[in-house]
Amino acid sequence: MTLERIGSLCVEGVRRWLPDPFVFALLLTLITGASAMVWVGASPLDVATGWYDGFWMLLEFGMQMVLILATGYAIALSTPVTGLIDRMAARITSPGQVYLVVLVAGGLLVFVSWGWVVLTAVLARELASRVKGIDYAYLIAATYLSSNAWVVGLSSSIPLLLNTPGNFLIENGLLSRTIPVGQTLGSPLNLAVAAVYLVVSPAAMWLMRPRSTVVELDDLVVDSADSKPTTVAEDARTLLAADPALSDRLNTSVVLQTVVALMGLTYVAVHFVRNGFDLNLNLMIFVFLMLGLVLHGTPIRGIMLATGLGKAIALWMSSVATLETIPAVAYVTGGIVNFSIPSAGGEWAVLGPPLVDAVRELTGGLGPAAFEKTVARVAMAVAYGESLTNLLQPFFLLTVLPVMGAGVKIQARDLMGYVLVPFAVLFVTIGLLVALVPVG
Repeated sequence: MTLERIGSLCVEGVRRWLPDPFVFALLLTLITGASAMVWVGASPLDVATGWYDGFWMLLEFGMQMVLILATGYAIALSTPVTGLIDRMAARITSPGQVYLVVLVAGGLLVFVSWGWVVLTAVLARELASRVKGIDYAYLIAATYLSSNAWVVGLSSSIPLLLNTPGNFLIENGLLSRTIPVGQTLGSPLNLAVAAVYLVVSPAAMWLMRPRSTVVELDDLVVDSADSKPTTVAEDARTLLAADPALSDRLNTSVVLQTVVALMGLTYVAVHFVRNGFDLNLNLMIFVFLMLGLVLHGTPIRGIMLATGLGKAIALWMSSVATLETIPAVAYVTGGIVNFSIPSAGGEWAVLGPPLVDAVRELTGGLGPAAFEKTVARVAMAVAYGESLTNLLQPFFLLTVLPVMGAGVKIQARDLMGYVLVPFAVLFVTIGLLVALVPVG
């Protein structure tokens, strides 16, 4: 069986099973809440409170991410960059060239800043409008895959945090000083992983490229002249197939959205009972959000942090580790916890303290140099695992779809299947590097 056929099978399977990104977030919220109650004994009210608190803990981070994307888009629309994109597009004439350029150029761009995936998206859409024979869903998947290389680049948040004076690990006495980026981003391990992203990842994706049957950009463009204003409910009905798959049923589930809304409204009710009519801006926004969920009818970090679930997972994983295996343990832990904390910095805030404590115990009397090198290796392992499992969830497609999906009839589930094989290749390859290659 060819890789092209395997890719097609993955796409067909994911299209049936993967719900909309918002529904995916609702499911993970409920799973995380249930895990907190089972694993660390949190009460339903503890879960709801942690969930509410998590909304506002992410405000600063959320605005930073918005600004990174907005500034990246502003650069993409500047005259020098649009001119460069135009000149590049004029020299590329075949679908294979388009795929390779997007995969390699995209990786190089996010080495500078992960927000520069917007530049790749603009370039990819321009190429799709000029070159015939390009499968557009596959091209979006290639663009998304290329953005995964940000973790080895200059905007990788965990190594930057380790080199920030007064970071939370230093304030808590877990580290005595910063760890320079030479031990993280400039290490042999990170350079090896960067090579994997620039060579192995594009090669695996390119071998899967559709050649027999393609759906081009022009086939997916929605003609605004023929479209009529519709309600949200009417739009939802048009997306429901005649023979709905599991993903369709989840997307239109009244139960799922209602359970999440009731969890939020329960917190609001308890807040008013305990504090009287104590209304503030955050609470008002939260109430409107929950009412919106109820009124529309169909379609986390805070839970992990406030209930102690994230720390419990890290402690359990590190308790079975040895000095030789703790980088691999951190790698797997980072990948798992990412499903509930889709933020590298936020995840390190939860996993960092127990993992650094474990490293201190395991390095024993080996001295501060060995301790710092192991912390650096463990930190990068968490970063790699966290970044890789972004390929299994559709959240970060929101960095690509506003550009490549504008005016186009396409959903996340139409393209996520293409990244499953590259994910498997990357997970195994980078996992071996984490286990075998030192940071210095």
